[in-house]
Amino acid sequence: MKKVIPLLLTLLLGINSALKAETVELYWEDLIPEGYVPSDALPEIDHTNPMAQSNPNAPVRTDLNGKQVKIPGFVVPLEGDETITEFLLVPFFGACIHVPPPPSNQIVYVNFPEGANVDSLYDAVWVTGTLQTEGWTGDLATVGYNMTGMEIAPFE
Repeated sequence: MKKVIPLLLTLLLGINSALKAETVELYWEDLIPEGYVPSDALPEIDHTNPMAQSNPNAPVRTDLNGKQVKIPGFVVPLEGDETITEFLLVPFFGACIHVPPPPSNQIVYVNFPEGANVDSLYDAVWVTGTLQTEGWTGDLATVGYNMTGMEIAPFE
């Protein structure tokens, strides 16, 4: 028994290290396909909807589909009270709420089945989970990526 416990601990630590090694750390520019350049022309202003999203059909990086990733951003809650179960992860504070949403490939819809505790919506967080390139559309924006969240931590 004395030999089994250290062996189990070594095995568990090895699995944990392997999982962390497989997690790809991304930043927002990494979500834009190589060679894609959005039009330099300013989008037409929809005076009837000043919060209209620019470029709601921006292309995504299909090679990221199914990858475990870690990405920083700000939380825009969609569901949940004390613990948030669905949210949009956006690259800057106020996106989708105070200013028009960014292009769809700069928003991640996150489903966090177990609920995530977010201390302050003003603070950036790291979100780790499995990224999918299936879009999502809601009242606030059209989204290019979605993620099943596994971990949320302060951005430091």
